[in-house]
Amino acid sequence: MSDAPTMVDVIIDDVHVSVPKGTLVIRAAEQAGIRIPRFCDHPLLEPVAACRQCLVEVGMPDRNTGELRFMPKPQPSCAQTVAPGMVVKTQHTSGVADTAQRGVMEFLLINHPLDCPVCDKGGECQLQDLAVGYGMSSSRYEEEKRAVKPKEMGPLISTQEMSRCIHCTRCVRFTEEIAGEQEIGIANRGELSEIMTFVGKAVETELSGNVIDLCPVGALTSKPFRFNARTWELSRRKSVSAHDALGSNLEVQTKEHTVRRVLPRENEAINECWLSDKDRFAYEGLNHESRLTQPKIKHGGEWQTVDWPTALEYVRHTLECVGNEYGKDQIAVWANPMNTVEELYLAKKLANGLGVNATTARLRESDSRLSGSLQGAQWLGQTIEELADNNAVLVVGAVLRKEQPLLTARLRRAAKNGMAVSVLSAQAEELHMPLLSQDVRHPNTWADYLNNLPEAVAGSLQNAERAAIVLGAEVQNHPDYAAIYHAAQKAALALGARFGILPQAANSVGADVLGFNQAAIADLVAQPKKAVLLLNVEPDADVLGGGKAVDSLKQAGSVLAFTAYESDTLLDVADVLLPIAPFTETSGSFISMEGRLQSFYGVTKALGDSKPLWKVLRVLGNLFALDGFGFESSEEVLAEALGNADALPEKLNNFSNGQVQAAFNNADKLVRVGGVGIYHTDPIVRRAASLQQTQHAAVPEARVHPMTLSMLGLVDGDAVLAEQHGHTANVTVRADKTLPENVVHLPHHPANAQLGGLMNTIKLTRA
Repeated sequence: MSDAPTMVDVIIDDVHVSVPKGTLVIRAAEQAGIRIPRFCDHPLLEPVAACRQCLVEVGMPDRNTGELRFMPKPQPSCAQTVAPGMVVKTQHTSGVADTAQRGVMEFLLINHPLDCPVCDKGGECQLQDLAVGYGMSSSRYEEEKRAVKPKEMGPLISTQEMSRCIHCTRCVRFTEEIAGEQEIGIANRGELSEIMTFVGKAVETELSGNVIDLCPVGALTSKPFRFNARTWELSRRKSVSAHDALGSNLEVQTKEHTVRRVLPRENEAINECWLSDKDRFAYEGLNHESRLTQPKIKHGGEWQTVDWPTALEYVRHTLECVGNEYGKDQIAVWANPMNTVEELYLAKKLANGLGVNATTARLRESDSRLSGSLQGAQWLGQTIEELADNNAVLVVGAVLRKEQPLLTARLRRAAKNGMAVSVLSAQAEELHMPLLSQDVRHPNTWADYLNNLPEAVAGSLQNAERAAIVLGAEVQNHPDYAAIYHAAQKAALALGARFGILPQAANSVGADVLGFNQAAIADLVAQPKKAVLLLNVEPDADVLGGGKAVDSLKQAGSVLAFTAYESDTLLDVADVLLPIAPFTETSGSFISMEGRLQSFYGVTKALGDSKPLWKVLRVLGNLFALDGFGFESSEEVLAEALGNADALPEKLNNFSNGQVQAAFNNADKLVRVGGVGIYHTDPIVRRAASLQQTQHAAVPEARVHPMTLSMLGLVDGDAVLAEQHGHTANVTVRADKTLPENVVHLPHHPANAQLGGLMNTIKLTRA
């Protein structure tokens, strides 16, 4: 049976065009190279014909005589589908359509404040552009204009000029259709209509910033960017997101060597035309007051600013002394998995040259039993588009909206179109999509669940033409990761489903491809080394059991920190601080969750005396007189690191040939879940002021099932002491019936970062 669509022939402005049945007239016109003005229309939103700017003349052949008859009134091309024999006349060939569009434009401008000189949207405003082509030189409207009071939509979106709103409802439809949570609505009717949030709520969806792009006028603007610069003053550079593994394409806009705004760069295969709030607003952290701009060395407990030659010689001397006195096995390298391919490659090459094997970028992993059994780098197992094209998907141990907001939006759309989505997790996340199954179970029972899948879930995967099982971050941080992994792999093989991983950082896949993870972070924390190199790592926030990691570093002989930021912890544990450039100030490459290699260039010059990490590592290699460190560019490093880039797919393979026994199979232990807070994942995001003002960044409470609370002798609202591995944090407990028993939902946050690893046991006692 053929999947080819039924084609329909239509004539638009005397141009014959053939398009699939069901195509909107406005899309057919685009295919014919004819532009019809519009405001409310968007290719990824459902049509509503709200603005009427796209009016055209539509003619159809008479059913009896075949004579062409035009409809008595112009029709909205954004809501009219094509039909056989249809003839369409746009503003280019029809005086009726042109007059109608000009009339609509006059109507839309009646109440518009016409404040273009002070509008943040000026220079990129659709209303401004179309008014030039279809507006009148003067207004016939002499009455008093309507004024709309601003609404409070939170720290990211400004509504100070809501009088500009033309009620296109793009923002309303986006929150409902794409973000899944309708936080914006339209109240009243006619001239009294107003866009507002429900019951005074802030817009808090993880994708909220997209309504700023969608707004065709200046009604919704960016609070962090407000009055910061005009669009024509900004330089535009292409880049790639460093804040998750999706690999979202960015347009970074700069002025005076600082990043002023980040916008999505359209890529249908990855982020479409959207951007998560994390990617959009994280740039605020780039020039945070804690940026390290000069090398520093600690002498006698006091920090002194030094030059780069002095600092690098200190590093060289320290490593040489430790290696000679204690052995090369007493040196370790902890690297952030958001570091680029080039940086990780040179770090490993330097380590190999020095005879150091203790390198890792899996900083939150508590079970390393998969090491050595994997056939390649862990990845999604398919492309992002292929994942959304599956008929059935089982997601295990992922806090989807927090881990991958844009990927979740794709899955949401697919679920609405018929995909059977099943979820196994330790919390009932509100995903705003139809689900075949949402099983909320204690994490220690996940392996058993996968070994004995419910009939409905197993049937959906087995009967699907295309199916997938995907493991999220909660599984990867589980102390029984290997057992859950093998159970999922076994299920995928038995049911004919693809098996994939949702990596936790921008270059987690790249670290695997390079073979960087040669040691287990748990071992490195438990057995402190004499010298530790921290590559863009904040140990209290980025490492398994923050407090325990800090204690371990305090026992180390020397801690050499290559970092973009100062922090109280680094100032306490480190002996030298070397300022490195964040991804916007250097060139490099990431390998995304789908195994896609994407390279980028720096968009601004380095702040102060900071240097790209790959250059620092190159110089260190030369100081040690190691061969092969004569690189002149990051492109040369990448070429050596990956060899033939076309062969990259051969290095991606989730199959494990190992066999492990489940270490945990009961649900009687009190286990912490919740993952890492969405706005606490990396050093840049943690310093983005606006993101830290959202509810997602608020200090979390410990949510526990009422029965578990009762067994612990606690009640809702108690102030308690949470304890993991000898470290404590003060938290408030709340009863939550949606959680399994013996589960504590407490996401990782700076307020509790000192606690032990996620997915590990936890103790709660009344404070």
